[in-house]
Amino acid sequence: MLDIGYSLSPRFPDPPQTDYRSADVHALRHDLFCGDVYLADTETDHELATSWGWLPVLDFAWALCDVVADLDADPRGSRAPGPLRAELDFTESTDRMRFERRFGWVDVTADWVTRKDGRNTPLTCAYTELRRESRDFLHDLVADLTDMHEDLAGNPAVWSLQARFPRV
Repeated sequence: MLDIGYSLSPRFPDPPQTDYRSADVHALRHDLFCGDVYLADTETDHELATSWGWLPVLDFAWALCDVVADLDADPRGSRAPGPLRAELDFTESTDRMRFERRFGWVDVTADWVTRKDGRNTPLTCAYTELRRESRDFLHDLVADLTDMHEDLAGNPAVWSLQARFPRV
């Protein structure tokens, strides 16, 4: 089973004067809610996690949903032999997560995660599970952030984001 999670960084707090209701897309995606994220296969105990503390977690959730949608570009869906590839790159870093879909399965690798032998073992999950979990992660994250910053619930960019990627 796939688990996607996050933690906010105490080292990079949001500016205290932030107006979350009117924060623009750039601020939401690049300047606010910094921390770390992880994708984990709970059955194999394989995890791809950041430990930088500066990653904008809302941007990650947003970009992950975009990437997953890109992986569904073939109209044959799970019957498509692929491979369909997509990348998620991180602002302020050269590191990337790579996604490769074949039939109904997705291999996820991260540039910064390598074993001692230099290989990068992919985290493998079903596409439908990745789609569901990425959207659940986005909605759960927005709910958590809204609990911390009530004005965020009134932000039109957040409304559009949630409407674009509804829970599955």
